[in-house]
This record gives sequence, structure tokens and C-alpha cells, in this order.
Amino acid sequence: MAFAQHLPVLPIVVPLLFGAVMLLVERRGIAVQRALAATGMLALLAISIALVAQADEGRITAYLLGDWPARLGIALVVDRLGALMVLATTLLAAGCLLYACAGWDRRAIHFHALFQLQLAGLNGAFLTGDLFNLFVFFEVMLIASYGLLLSGGRGPRMRSGLHYVVFNITASTLFLIALGLLYGLLGTLNMAEMAARVAAADPANVALIRAASGVLLVVFCAKAALAPLYLWLPNAYSRAPAAVAALFAVMTKVGLYAVLRVYTLVFGDLALGTPAAALADWAWAWLLPAGLVTLVLATLGALASSSLRMLAAFLVVTSAATLFIAIALDTRASIAAGLYYLVHSTFVAGALFLIVDLIRRQRGVGDNLDTNGPLRHAPLLGLMFAVAAVSVSGLPPLSGFIGKTLLLDAVPHARMGWVWTVVLLTGLMAVVALSRTASQVFWRAEPWPETTPVPAPPARVQVLATVLLLGYGIALTVFAGPVLRYVDAAAGQLLAPADYVEAAHTTRPQLREPSP
Repeated sequence: MAFAQHLPVLPIVVPLLFGAVMLLVERRGIAVQRALAATGMLALLAISIALVAQADEGRITAYLLGDWPARLGIALVVDRLGALMVLATTLLAAGCLLYACAGWDRRAIHFHALFQLQLAGLNGAFLTGDLFNLFVFFEVMLIASYGLLLSGGRGPRMRSGLHYVVFNITASTLFLIALGLLYGLLGTLNMAEMAARVAAADPANVALIRAASGVLLVVFCAKAALAPLYLWLPNAYSRAPAAVAALFAVMTKVGLYAVLRVYTLVFGDLALGTPAAALADWAWAWLLPAGLVTLVLATLGALASSSLRMLAAFLVVTSAATLFIAIALDTRASIAAGLYYLVHSTFVAGALFLIVDLIRRQRGVGDNLDTNGPLRHAPLLGLMFAVAAVSVSGLPPLSGFIGKTLLLDAVPHARMGWVWTVVLLTGLMAVVALSRTASQVFWRAEPWPETTPVPAPPARVQVLATVLLLGYGIALTVFAGPVLRYVDAAAGQLLAPADYVEAAHTTRPQLREPSP
């Protein structure tokens, strides 16, 4: 029981400790850093699995650092959704780290320390029960991402990276403004306490609370790359090193997670029957059309992409848009479908960045899609690209098909026309974009010129890392039943936040037993 009570803090503490140790041993060589990174990843994987197993029992675990009351100290709360996000991040990071250890980690200064810092920020964002600490973990995550993106870069990557930095600093400034306004109105930033105070808010303050919630929505949608705030993502992700871009596939999900958490908890059902009752409803009303527009624009971007990396980046935006459509429908079935699709899209997007990098290195014209070129090891690369393409486009029988089918089945009849039309049409457009890419890269590949040096074959560890991420998607298909049961229960917890609020109000670490 004592160990279970301290599980919530370990996904944050473990990568922080390993990151600090790696800074101290950097001069001992890359082999030592890789050994430490592997040890830390195995420990984090074990912790993540334990969190999911605990959450799957229906328990909500509240952890108060320093045993301070929740309204004063740092509160961590683990429910099914938070545990799922930590596990998905850890599984993705394992593949990314393995790919980077093929050699790229030598080029980036402090790569392994920054990688661990990024994991700490991601996990903290998924587990925190306090809105200010969500901001803190956002910044930890972003600072690490700046280093990973810009380290060793020059030219186009530096320009794209600086745009990425400026955009996120601007969004963070807006985040702080919204937090200041909410704290001034409510006197707390603990999300469970905020939910109670929003429900009891003075009618005279509701307009200001709504304005602050609107600023928060803009910030979270900017982080999640929703139109018109997605233009920063394609250039930044397409210029990032493959292992870094693959890890970044989960970063858009942080913004979406924040929307889902804040607008079901702080502005959710607890405010029903009060002057603040419409705070969440207006957000969903805006998110659905924004998600549909983003899906169309991002798919057109994928069709127009002139490089493999840009294609992968736009497909990340399409996955985020699909997820916003799912949560904006605001039903248990649609949110459950969205959570399944979230895990699927995280893994397949990460795998696609790695596949694109392998193809680029084995192709005579790099990742340029405007010209034909020679290609080495086409059968292996073609098979991996085909699996990723089937999954990301939503074709049967892989997890993308299951996620989109569940989403379409969850659409209320009144909204069926627009949502079905846009989702199915953009799915067809994605198939066209990926088919065009496959034709250009594989079917029209030319013989390798005798006068051109032959590239070294893909490293086995790179292939293994890519197959690992693709394997996650196949596992989601094979074990769809248990996963769907879990995400359905997670959606039920989100839409009935009373247990979360009660657990977060505890004065010392304990478990909130599931309601009978």
C-alpha cells in the first residue's frame, strides 16, 4: 500500500533523477549515457504499467507533495486517463530512444539529459491536479523540446526552431494571463477546488471566468495545433531529427489532454444548474467546427506536400483534428473512441517519422517527392511504409480503422451529415496522398547509379525501433477489446468528475475507492 501511494510522483521523479545523473557522467562517454537511459526507461515502463493496473481497478489516487493540503501544495492525481497517457508516452519514448541510440545521440549536446527532462515534463502535465503546475510542466516540456530541436541544427532547422520557440513563449504568456485572472476570481488554481468554486461563482463574475476560460482554450488549442494556430507545426516537425519528431508526436496530445481535463472537470458537470453551467458547452460548440476545418486544411497540406517529412507533419495535424472532433461531440462513446484513436495516432505518427527518415537516407534524392530517384532496400522500407499508411489513413484492418469506425458510430444523428462527410472525405484524400507518395518513392524508383556511393544499410537498431512502434499499433488491433473497455471506463470517469474532486480534496496521500 505504501509503495502504491507513492506511484504518482515516480513518473516525474525518475526521469528527473536520471537526467541529472546523465549531466554528471557525460564525459564518461556515450555508452554510459545509453546504459543509464535504458535503465531509466525500463524503470519508467514498470512504473507506468503499475499505474495503469492501479487505475484500471477504478481507483483515483491523490498524492500531495510534502503532505500539504491540496489547495496550498503540489497535488498529483491519477485516474484512468492520466495513467493511460503516461504509459503511451513511455512506450513511444522507448522506441524514440532506441532509434536515437543508433548514432544521432552523439551529435546533440546533452541529448539524453534533455530527453529525460522532456519525459518528466510530459508525465507531470498528465498527472498534475493543479492548473499552475500544469503551466510549470508545460514549460519544463517545452524547454527540453527547444534543446532537442535546436541542438546541432543550422539553416532551415534553426529558423523553424526559432519560430517554434517564439510561438510557444507567446502561448505561455497568454497562459499566465489566464491563470492570473482565474486566481484572482476563484482564489485557487487546484483544479478540483476550482470546479467547486466555479459551480458556486457569483453571477457577476461568470463573464470574467468565461473570458479566462476562453484564453485557456486558445492556449491549449495552439499547443494542440488546431486551426488557425497549427501553421507552426509542419515546419518545426519536418525539420526536427527523426527521433525527436517522433517523440513530438505526443506533444500535440498534451494540449488536447488539457482541453479534455479542464473543460470536463473545472467547467464540467459540477457547474450544472448554476450561472456557470454553460462554460464547457460553449467550448465544445467552437471546437467541433474548428476540428472539421483543421482536418480539411491539414489533409490538403498532406496532398500538397513536396517532401516526406512534411507529409508526416501534416498527418500529425490531421490526427489532432480528428481527436478534437471526437471530444467536441461530448458523449461517452465519442470520448472513448477519441482516447483509443489518441493512443493509435501517437504510435503511428511516431513510426511514420522514423520510416520517413530511413527512406530519406536510402533514397538518392532524399525526401523530395517532386522527382524520382533511386532507392535501396525498397522491400523492407516499402513494407513498413505500407503498414504505417494503412494505419494512419484508417483503412482496415488496423487500429486506425477501429478508431475512426468507433468515432463515426458515436456521432449523434443531428451532426452525422457534416462529420461523416468530412471524416470520410479527408480519409480518402489521405489515402490518395499516401498512395501518391508510395508510387513516387517505390514504384518509380530508379536503379542506383554506379558512380554514386551506396548508402550504408539501415542500422538494425533503427529497424527494431521502427518495428516496435508499428507493433504497438498492431497490438492495439489484436487486443482492441481490453483497450476499448479501459478507454470507455476512462471516458466515464471524465464525464462524472465527482470522485476526482473528492480524491483531490484529501489532506494526505490516499486512494479514493471506486463508487459502488
